[in-house]
Amino acid sequence: MCGIFAAVKQGSIADAMLQRVVESGLDRIRHRGPDGSNVWTSPDQSVGFGHVRLAIVDLETGAQPMSLEDGTTIIFNGEIYNYLELRQELGAADFHTGSDTEVILRAYRRWGEDCVNHLRGMFSFLIWDARTRKVFFARDRFGIKPLYWYEHPDGDVYFASEIKAFLPLMPRREVDVSALSDYFSFQFCLGNKTLLQGVRQVLPAHCGWVTPGEALRPRQYWEVHYDLDFHHTDRYFVERLQGLADDSARFHMRADVEVGAYVSGGVDSSLLAILGSRHRSHDSSFKIFNGKFKEGEAFDESRYAKAVADEHGMDLFIAPISEQDFVDSIDKVIYHLDSPVAGPGAFPQYMVSRLASQHLKVVLGGQGGDEIFGGYARYLIAYFEQCIQAGIDGTLHDGQFVVTYESIIPNLTTLRQYKPLMKEFWSSGLFEPKDQRYFRLINRANTIEPMLAPGTIRREQAFEEFRRIFWGNNVGKESYFDLMTHFDFKTLLPALLQVEDRMSMAHGLESRVPFLDHPLVEFAATAPANVKFLNGELKRWLREAFSEQLPRAIRERKDKMGFPVPINLWLKRGGAARDLIGDIFSSPRARSRPYLNEDVSVDAILDSQSVYGRNLWALLSLELWHRQFVD
Repeated sequence: MCGIFAAVKQGSIADAMLQRVVESGLDRIRHRGPDGSNVWTSPDQSVGFGHVRLAIVDLETGAQPMSLEDGTTIIFNGEIYNYLELRQELGAADFHTGSDTEVILRAYRRWGEDCVNHLRGMFSFLIWDARTRKVFFARDRFGIKPLYWYEHPDGDVYFASEIKAFLPLMPRREVDVSALSDYFSFQFCLGNKTLLQGVRQVLPAHCGWVTPGEALRPRQYWEVHYDLDFHHTDRYFVERLQGLADDSARFHMRADVEVGAYVSGGVDSSLLAILGSRHRSHDSSFKIFNGKFKEGEAFDESRYAKAVADEHGMDLFIAPISEQDFVDSIDKVIYHLDSPVAGPGAFPQYMVSRLASQHLKVVLGGQGGDEIFGGYARYLIAYFEQCIQAGIDGTLHDGQFVVTYESIIPNLTTLRQYKPLMKEFWSSGLFEPKDQRYFRLINRANTIEPMLAPGTIRREQAFEEFRRIFWGNNVGKESYFDLMTHFDFKTLLPALLQVEDRMSMAHGLESRVPFLDHPLVEFAATAPANVKFLNGELKRWLREAFSEQLPRAIRERKDKMGFPVPINLWLKRGGAARDLIGDIFSSPRARSRPYLNEDVSVDAILDSQSVYGRNLWALLSLELWHRQFVD
């Protein structure tokens, strides 16, 4: 796990300045690699690579940038979990190190750009090919590891693990208005957009070449296809899932340092901690990490983490998180987040990662479980509406994809805490087409738009981009469940992975996500909705497969809500958080933002938050980001 920066000269960088330019980019991301730093420039001074290292595999000889005998050179961020198998396939006798980095280099030398299809892991890398004098770049299938690029007006092209590395190089910093519309609609950007105009991300499962005089056009090298299997039994799907999940956990535990796990108290992280602990190579107890607020049980799930620790003999470490921690850390959270995405959960993730980094270098996390196995309550809300419509139309028992009204009733208790969302969802548009209904269910513009300047949110553009992803060519049109989870897999998941990466790497901690192992994901996509979502039970398949291993309290709970932050309680009672946020939005800088409605008051912003503060968080994190990345 590391940080990378690259400069590809196609413009005005003087040869003598190349190394200094690379070093300036590395300065902004040194937190990603506290164990070492190196810069390399090509013999013709056309390319500069920089690398900061967090040493996890091959602690002695795995430093980067790394070169082959012919001079072909790589910088790499991530982990290749099948590196031992690939090493044998490529000829172990030819290797000079024990690192997965050299495996990528030799895989590239053997297979060229097709090397990406042989890699099992999380990665972003760039390779300078000494024979062609061209640069090849790639990002992993799911976007676990970040990779951005910026094309300077003079023509030079830069790549980095984090956007902040580009800031010293940018003559102008402006907000991308299309990306800003996405942000207010979804709390993430669609496609390769970022909030900074001119900065783009390499999309998950994309790779490409930097060719002089040509624009960057990364190509997609992998896609998950929902080729549904209606021929096998439930037992087959359960046993196959058990084997693939355990196999992924075994691969993800490969490291030359100790590995622990985040445990939030939900099914996903608890299960991965249990599976991972069985494959640990060290003798000490498996360490797990949780965070809690003092504002009551709704903000404290440590009792569930304790159930995992007690049943499986793990050492539990809990980060107590306070309002003062929020005041002291919020600027750092937004700086490290790189650009605001998703919800307030980034803040407690930052605090738990800080605690974990004091004990080890690597943790497992549960990202991906909600999108793969169907864990979001909105899926149940959407299906509930479909059940009502099917009951009226007399089509309840038609087809392979219907959750019946009768069967869904016992699981509706899951929605007890979502009444405000359901009230807003059903306020208009009832029984409209599936794409319009799911767009309304995930669209956050309805509640925040009154505080924004007219035209800030481009509804038609947002909906058309949404539809293009929602009706993807790789997913069948019949299964509403697959359409919804596929959209979230393509859009929300990369945003959550950004949080996972930045909040851990802010403290020099590597986070691994075993559910995002492509053999497992490809198999999960073949399971019909009646396997994953029978009777409207969220994560039904996963719970059934591992019911005997999970503590009963976790296996049967229906109230999991992510990592809620009590911002609304802090604001209502007054104090440090309300004072800080009030001062921020009262400042001339905040009041002058072109995206804010000039008539909106500070009190209106402070009182705008939903139960868990998403509207306020969206405005606050954007303002703090604007100050650090644009102003």
